[in-house]
Amino acid sequence: MSGGEVAGILVAVFWAILVSFLAVALARLAQTLKATTKLVADVTDQAVPLLADASTAVRSAQTQIERVDAIAADVQEVTSNASALSTTVASTFGGPLVKVAAFGYGVRRAMGGRREGEPAKEQRRTVIVGRTVPGTRRSRRDTRGKKD
Repeated sequence: MSGGEVAGILVAVFWAILVSFLAVALARLAQTLKATTKLVADVTDQAVPLLADASTAVRSAQTQIERVDAIAADVQEVTSNASALSTTVASTFGGPLVKVAAFGYGVRRAMGGRREGEPAKEQRRTVIVGRTVPGTRRSRRDTRGKKD
């Protein structure tokens, strides 16, 4: 055998080994593709019902949001009506009620200071740092230390 024939045999053997490795690699690639195809099919089978459920949930949530929006609009309207009503009541009855309360306070004050047969006493006032303090406040301070 000549050197050319030995080189040809070596090239043929290496070529056969290379083809064998490529065949094994292609066989494993085919198995991986089959497994991937099966996985994708399973995911698709499970994803379609999940997407349908998600779509139903989104529609239900949208319906609930529309209801809440309607309720919020009604509450806002009720709030504005209550505000308008309170403003009307305050303007209608507020002034006269304050006047009646002031009148009642004045009558109580006028009647409380007098007793039967006694003349009305003039209340003393004390000036403290530019302010006038009514006699009733001052008298409480004056009677703290006094004993009968």
